Amino acid sequence: MSRLKSFVKCEVFHAMQNVDVAALNKLPEKDLRPVLPCLVRMALCKPLDESESWSASKKEVLKILSGIEVVNSIVALLSIDFHALEQDVNKEQQLRTKLGGNQSESILISQLQNGVALEFERSDPPRRLRLLLSELLFVSSQMRESKTEFYQKRSEMFESLVYLEEVADVLCIAQAELPSLLPITEVAETLLHVPNGGWMLCRLVANSPDCYKEVCNSLVSNGDRQDEETVGGRRRLKVLMALARMNPKEIYNIRALCVEKCKMPGLAVALTLEMYNDSLMSDPPGEEGGSDTDVVGFVSGMLLGNDIGVKEWFSHYVKIGQKLKRESSVTQLHRLRQCLLEQMILMLDQGHTPSEGRAIKGSAFIRLYCALKSLAAFKFTDEEMKILLKLITSRPPICKAGARFVSLGLCMLIACPYLLGNSDQERMAVEWIRWTMSVEKEFKQEVSSNCSFGEMLFLIAIHFHSNNMTAIGDLVYLTLGLKNLVKANALARIRQIFTYEIFTEQVITSHAVKVAVTSGLNANMTGYLPINSIYQLLKSRSFSKHKVPIKDWIYKQICNCSTPLHPLVTSLIDVFVTSVVIKSTKTDHLNEPITEEEILHVYKSSVFHWSKDKSEEGESSNQIPASELAPQLLMLYYLLHYEDTVLSHMKSLMMANRQVKSYPDTLLAQIPINFLLQTAQRDQEKFAGLFSPLLKLLVTHYPHLCAVEDWLEASLVQDSLVAETSVIYSVPCTIENLNDALRNLTSCPMKMISQLQSMLKMSAPDLLQFSEPIVSSLPIMLDEAVPRKIVDLVKKVWFLLHSVSPRSLRLATVNSLRLTERTTFKMTPYTENDITVDPLVILRCDERVFRCPPILDIVLRVLSAYLQASRVFLHNHMLSNPILENAAQAERERHDLKSALIAAQESAIIQILLECCLPREDDQREGEDGLLNNLREVHCIICSFIHQLFITEPHLAKLVHFQGYPDSLLPITTTGIPSIHICLDYIPEILSQPQSEKQIFAIKLMSHLCCQYALPRSLSVAKLCINVMFTMIGVLENKERVNFFLETVPCLTKVCQAFPPLCEDVTSFLHQIGRVCMSHLTSASNLRETELSDIDKTYVPLKKKVKVDTSTQELTMKYQSLYRSVQQTFARVIVKSLEVITEQALEPEGSDYWINTVRESDDWMFQWDDGQLQQTKGSNKMTVKQSLR
Repeated sequence: MSRLKSFVKCEVFHAMQNVDVAALNKLPEKDLRPVLPCLVRMALCKPLDESESWSASKKEVLKILSGIEVVNSIVALLSIDFHALEQDVNKEQQLRTKLGGNQSESILISQLQNGVALEFERSDPPRRLRLLLSELLFVSSQMRESKTEFYQKRSEMFESLVYLEEVADVLCIAQAELPSLLPITEVAETLLHVPNGGWMLCRLVANSPDCYKEVCNSLVSNGDRQDEETVGGRRRLKVLMALARMNPKEIYNIRALCVEKCKMPGLAVALTLEMYNDSLMSDPPGEEGGSDTDVVGFVSGMLLGNDIGVKEWFSHYVKIGQKLKRESSVTQLHRLRQCLLEQMILMLDQGHTPSEGRAIKGSAFIRLYCALKSLAAFKFTDEEMKILLKLITSRPPICKAGARFVSLGLCMLIACPYLLGNSDQERMAVEWIRWTMSVEKEFKQEVSSNCSFGEMLFLIAIHFHSNNMTAIGDLVYLTLGLKNLVKANALARIRQIFTYEIFTEQVITSHAVKVAVTSGLNANMTGYLPINSIYQLLKSRSFSKHKVPIKDWIYKQICNCSTPLHPLVTSLIDVFVTSVVIKSTKTDHLNEPITEEEILHVYKSSVFHWSKDKSEEGESSNQIPASELAPQLLMLYYLLHYEDTVLSHMKSLMMANRQVKSYPDTLLAQIPINFLLQTAQRDQEKFAGLFSPLLKLLVTHYPHLCAVEDWLEASLVQDSLVAETSVIYSVPCTIENLNDALRNLTSCPMKMISQLQSMLKMSAPDLLQFSEPIVSSLPIMLDEAVPRKIVDLVKKVWFLLHSVSPRSLRLATVNSLRLTERTTFKMTPYTENDITVDPLVILRCDERVFRCPPILDIVLRVLSAYLQASRVFLHNHMLSNPILENAAQAERERHDLKSALIAAQESAIIQILLECCLPREDDQREGEDGLLNNLREVHCIICSFIHQLFITEPHLAKLVHFQGYPDSLLPITTTGIPSIHICLDYIPEILSQPQSEKQIFAIKLMSHLCCQYALPRSLSVAKLCINVMFTMIGVLENKERVNFFLETVPCLTKVCQAFPPLCEDVTSFLHQIGRVCMSHLTSASNLRETELSDIDKTYVPLKKKVKVDTSTQELTMKYQSLYRSVQQTFARVIVKSLEVITEQALEPEGSDYWINTVRESDDWMFQWDDGQLQQTKGSNKMTVKQSLR
């Protein structure tokens, strides 16, 4: 029986697969029995290959078959009429489709008299074939009907071991001769449902070796996701294992197929164990051997790989495998656990000599068991826990792999605290941790600080002291790459071991300051660094509690930082500043701040000192080393954050009567803040995590150093701004050559142009050496004899310098352009504080600045920066001097006073700039040349500056227009300041003021705004102004009335021009004010109405001997002027009305002629006659048909 049940040997299959006749000839008859059907067909069927070599091989095959008796029965099977059989099989398949599970009717076989086995024995070869095919087709039909449960057919033919080999022969011949009706993949699936089907399938595949991969692929693809849960899954697993043993070379491919399709995990494990057992037999593992690595590697790859689907599939298999109701010892998972356990025991029993190979293996085991616990909820047995603890507490060699092993062991102790089940096991863990502490320095010296486990050990202890279990979980996750490993409620005992038996808080803090800083700390460094431990200790205030100084360590680490910045550096500075300024509830001790000398030492190689050194050496360099920029930016962040923290907590500091260190402004003046900020902005990927908080602090406390205008100008391409340098004067750009060009500016301006163009081609840091001569040349540029091109180039150079060192350049510019007074005393230069407190001193400069547009642009840029600085100065002054008593009311009063002071400063600046827009005598002479003149450019620059102020503070526009300014500037402001349209909202409030000057200014402003912004809102404001003027006729006295309307009546022309629908209201108003004027004139001087009909006639008082008061006469003359103004305004309004009326009423041809006639007439006369307006020209008369109401 056992002989019949033997599977195909791998040697036989290999020989058949390669058609190796010589190898087949060497095999015994017993081994050749399974492949006889294939050999018979090879010997008897006509081959496609008719070469001599195959003919010789065919003879050898015949020799092999000649001595075997069974061959005759197989030869008989080949003599069947397979064409007729094929037709009957087709009919049988159709019948099975109709009848389903009914086996009583069959086309292939008639009614059976005996059982299937006995019938098979008594039948001839054709009937044997029909019996087998009928049985297979019936099983196939039952498989299709039974979709829920695995169908198992009990068949005498497949159960009888006596006829099993003959059945296999018949099956192989049938499948070979009828491949289209019996696809081998469908036959393989059918054989899974009959007894001994796997054995027969192996024989079938051995006789068709080219179908091996196809069969394996089909079996795996049709398998279950969890193959050990069902009978069909287990039977499929056994069949595939038999196929794999038959062809061991394909084991890896079958396992890869399982993983790819996420099917049959038990088969994948069984194949892995099969390979491991084979490797043990061929090559027993040594200490450094790798024969046992595939099991660990495979399972680790399943659980720790990047494919989430594979990870979930295999972890679910492990979970299910632990819950199976059947005997667990027969499962593949149990075999896997035993194999892993045996490997660990074997590794630990190989001796106590540490080696790097053992450390690598041990690390793999630790990661594997942690992955099983995390992803598959793996429950360790007592034996596994004992061996794992022994593995963790083993002492690895001093190497990189050893350091990694210790780190993983520490994390597993935390992730699996139940490994410490008794006092002996706890003692083993404590001794091992103390051993790691003792050899930590040796690991650092031998390997590197980046691979050391010491920092992680101290970090774990720190988190245990602060009871921060979440941070410990994150730490374990970063080390192992596995989530949900740490359970906070299970760490009580391990926490006690760390905090009370090994690491007290005093030990941790004392050790931390002795740890060397990380040289060249950057974001590319992985692992646990000293900065992690220091950060946690600072955050928990452990240094302050135990009075351990940490300032020197922080300073050294800042100086040893490089790019890209480590993400924890900014957080370290934050907690350090907090520990310096703010007291903790645990202790009153504070850390010391960094001294000014230490800060300046960081900037000894800054761009300021660097440019001076280069100018002295006469050399030019490319740029500052990037390694020095990181400490400078971090120290700048420390300074700004320190000042921000002090100001934010100043009130509590004063209430506690504490004095804190304050860094002077002169310290910040020696730092190239703008240059460092632009560097961080340009290389944000290198300074990630620092640029955003640094920019926030600068915008809050130094907004004038990060203005939007500066950033936009820095983004421009320099090449587009620089012209080609003249070849004739291409001399080197040095300070001596620049001074020489300044001396010969009028005689040879090309020298200066050449020097300035060369400067524009330099980098901004290289230009710093020229800042002093450029600033000193600004007063020279005010001379009219200096060519405009030179002045423009100086402006460009100034702005380029401004991008590097704005603070010092602004201060030097203000002092250089300062108005010089003739006095015997030497003028003291302004300081930064002087200008910040009173920005108005900037405008106390040479008057020629306000007629030199490029220099004015520079001055206004300086003014804008100092206005921002002044606002921040006042705000910080309030924060640094808080009021402790009656604080709420006092703070409101101080805030109001601050706002009033800022508004007064800015409104005064706007009034001064508006006054500078008024033309002078020399401007009038210059204006005769055309519109392209300096005054018009100055208007544009000043209006743009005022526009920015109005946008920043809209209420400033209201204040300035409440104050008023010369009427002649209204055309300039309304057209040049885009944001002035907001004044439409303020006009009603200005009109409500009691001062007539403000009312007049409001009406004039309204008329210009209506022309510039013909909006619905403007129309409503215009109607309001007309109603106010109506009201003023009856409210004002004679003298006030004439003065008011002399100023406001001419404005109505612009109103009607902007809004023609208002012409009717305006004419009604003019009619009424005209009657008031006529009434006053006739009552005061007895004039006839006809004497005032000519608006161009000069009024001459009657020469009567009547004593007339001088004031009355002046008033009468004003009314006469007002009357003429009314007539002129009325005439203009009527002309505008006529244009509108005629455009609507007349035909297009007549309309065009009439309107052109009206527009081209210059000497039309207007008269009143019986309530109508008569319009005459020469002897022609025309009556307007619209009566005056």
